[in-house]
Amino acid sequence: MIIPQPNLLVVDDAPENLRLLVQLLTQQGYKVRPVTSGRLALSAAQGFPPDLILLDINMPDMDGYEVCQKLKADDRTREIPVIFLSALADVFDKVKAFSVGGVDYITKPFQVEEAIVRIQTHLSLRSLRSSLQQKNADLAAMLQELQSAQAQLIQSEKMAALGQLVAGVAHELNTPLGAIRSSAENMANFLDQDLVALPHFLQTLSVEHQADFFALVNCAGESAIHLSTREKRHHKRSLIHQLEGYNVDNADVIADTIVDMGIYEPLPRFLALLHDVNSQALLDAADRLTGLQRSIRTIVSASDRAAKVVLALKSYAHQQSHSYQVEADIIEGIETALTLHHSQIKRDVEVIRHYEPLPPMLCYPDELNQVWTNLIQNALQAMNQRGTLEISVSQHDRHLQVAIADNGAGIPAEICDRLFEPFFTTKPRGEGNGLGLSIVKKIIEKHEGTIQVASQPGQTIFTISLPIKERAQGNKGG
Repeated sequence: MIIPQPNLLVVDDAPENLRLLVQLLTQQGYKVRPVTSGRLALSAAQGFPPDLILLDINMPDMDGYEVCQKLKADDRTREIPVIFLSALADVFDKVKAFSVGGVDYITKPFQVEEAIVRIQTHLSLRSLRSSLQQKNADLAAMLQELQSAQAQLIQSEKMAALGQLVAGVAHELNTPLGAIRSSAENMANFLDQDLVALPHFLQTLSVEHQADFFALVNCAGESAIHLSTREKRHHKRSLIHQLEGYNVDNADVIADTIVDMGIYEPLPRFLALLHDVNSQALLDAADRLTGLQRSIRTIVSASDRAAKVVLALKSYAHQQSHSYQVEADIIEGIETALTLHHSQIKRDVEVIRHYEPLPPMLCYPDELNQVWTNLIQNALQAMNQRGTLEISVSQHDRHLQVAIADNGAGIPAEICDRLFEPFFTTKPRGEGNGLGLSIVKKIIEKHEGTIQVASQPGQTIFTISLPIKERAQGNKGG
């Protein structure tokens, strides 16, 4: 994927200053639009909003302060970061620049390296903020989809079958949504509390330490290694030993921070930074900055997890009842049922799958989904949510065979013959009405198939056999 070049708007009434800035910034790979007045700056920013604005203060007609105020008052340009670039060095001028909405202040004459680092910092922060806003919008859309799915569930006859799953599904959604909210709060806290102090902090660093600081941040952001808690403890002990060997003070605290940042690069690369008297402050600042990246990764991962549960709910709840058979993926229906039971499966149940690749087959998919949900729920209850659930899907001659096995206590032989009788149940009062397996059998018979049960202590297997039907030529209705 090609990453577009950042677009900068440079505003200065002195042509020689503009030429210099355009030359320096273009060499750094930026697209630069120069303008010579405040009014032209407003017009350019509103017509094609840039990624960042470098703004002079002393200009005729409209000074930089007024330009910044107008930018912040306009919805089209409010979020564009403005860095003031001025020869005015008085504290009053700097305070006023920040009060009208500036994010940074660079005094002329300036060090090129310092200016470039500040521009890169604010472009990165704007990108992180935009990413957070997009993730929040995605989350809002996801919640709206969930609410829509829930509304349809309430009005659906399948609510009875889903009743036992509600608590588990709610937990499966609350966990990622809680992670998303926590990460979003961490990012918002950084943007509200630490962002203002970051420019001043960077200004206190030498050019060499600025380079080391951003190398440390990039190293943490690019790390793809994920360690367990035990592995992190081992890595921390190793780091402490290395740091003490390099005569680094506060080795234990520094090792903690490095592990939290997820840095696994060799330490010699950062020794100059670690030997600085303010090494812990530098590491803490880098940790807070990389915390934004960690929060974004958490949001992405948690969103994917919540989306999977929402998709399973939609797949189960939005199936349309057909008076005719339609082509459907049987394995996909089984996986939907497993996803809805994930809260009961994930801790103490091992799921073993034996799936043969099969083409879609003609069936009543919404009714078969009720079959898989019922049989999986029964298997989990038979094992008290602890054990092995084994599911096999295969083809034998012109029949599809699905076997669902558990290693629970088993079903007594005298009961097996009555399992499919209406209103017969072995569950305690209030936990079942005895219709589940009766409905399952009727659905299988509607497909001209069979269902059998074989049980012994330590194993129960329900085997479903369904004839594989081909769509008739020219028959679009099934």
